[in-house]
Amino acid sequence: MLSWTVHRPGPIGQGPLARIERERPEPVGSQVRVRVGCCGVCRTDLHLAEGDLPPRRPAVTPGHEVVGTIDALGPDAHRFAVGDRIGVAWLAGTDGSCRFCRSGRENLCRHPRFTGWDVDGGYAEFCLVEEAFGYQLPEQISDEHAAPLLCAGIIGYRALRRAELPAGGALGLYGFGGSAHLTAQLALHLGYRVHVLTRGANNQALAARLGADSVGPADGAPPEALDGAILFAPAGELVPVALQALAPGGTLAVAGIWLSDIPALNYEAELFQERQLRSVTANTRQDGEEFLALAARFGISPTTTAYPMAAADRALTDLAAGRFSGAAVLHN
Repeated sequence: MLSWTVHRPGPIGQGPLARIERERPEPVGSQVRVRVGCCGVCRTDLHLAEGDLPPRRPAVTPGHEVVGTIDALGPDAHRFAVGDRIGVAWLAGTDGSCRFCRSGRENLCRHPRFTGWDVDGGYAEFCLVEEAFGYQLPEQISDEHAAPLLCAGIIGYRALRRAELPAGGALGLYGFGGSAHLTAQLALHLGYRVHVLTRGANNQALAARLGADSVGPADGAPPEALDGAILFAPAGELVPVALQALAPGGTLAVAGIWLSDIPALNYEAELFQERQLRSVTANTRQDGEEFLALAARFGISPTTTAYPMAAADRALTDLAAGRFSGAAVLHN
C-alpha cells in the first residue's frame, strides 16, 4: 500500500514527508483494519512533520481524523463487522489501569498511544485501530464532513467544556481554523454569544458567515468582557491578550497540543479576580461520543477543502500558509 511517512522532520517547505510503498498491515488481537476513504488534515500533523512534536518512532504515518470501511478483523475483534463505516481519532489506546483511567480521566493516562504519532495513522490506504477506540459515525454525516469532527470537533468540544461558561455567556475564540469553526457552531447552538478574534481575511469572513456575534483581529479587544475563551492559535503571546479580555471569574482554555512560549504574566491585570488559565489534554472517548451526537443533532457542518491523498504534503503546506479556511480533507 502507499503511505506517507515523516522521514526527516523539519520546515514543511523542505519536504519532511515521503510517500512510500509499505506492506498492508494485518490486524491482531482486537484490532480492525480500515480501508481509508478520507483523512482530515490537523495542525498537529503539521507540528509532527516540522518536528515541534518529535515523532515517537521512525517513519510514522500521520493522520488522526480517519473515516473508512472495515475490511479485516483481528481474531478477538467483535464490536464491528467487515463493511462497517468507522472513525479513527487521536486517542489510540490507554493502559486502562492507571489512576486517571480508573477515575474516568483516560485523556490523562500515563501510558497513552496516539494515532499518527505512536501508531500509524490515516495518510495511507489502510490503517489499524483497536476496536474499542473506533467510533460509529452518524449516518447523516458524509465521510468528508465526518473526518474533521474526529479531532478538530472533539477537541473543540472538550475545550468548550473546560472554559466553563455560564448559560448564555460570552465566549471568545482566538484563532479560527478547523477546530474553532466547529466549536463556534456548537456554541451558537448552545446559546452562547461568540466573539471571534483571528488573523486572515478568509477566517474572519468564515466566522461572520457562521453567525459570530463579532469578528476582530487576533490581538484586538472583544466588544464585551468574556465569560470564557478558547485559544486555538498556537501563539503563546495571545495568552495575556485573552486573559485581559476575561470578565472576573472567567476561564481561558488552551486547546492546542503545542504552544509557543507564553510571555510573563501580570498577576493583577491578567489573573487576579479568579481568572483561570487551563490546558486541554487530548480527550476521552466519552467526549467523542457526546460531541458526535451533538454534531448530528445540530447539523454541525465543517467547511472543507478536498485534496487527493497524493497531495498531503501540499495540504500541509497550504495549512501552514493559511491558504484555506476551515479544514482540509485528504481523499483516497
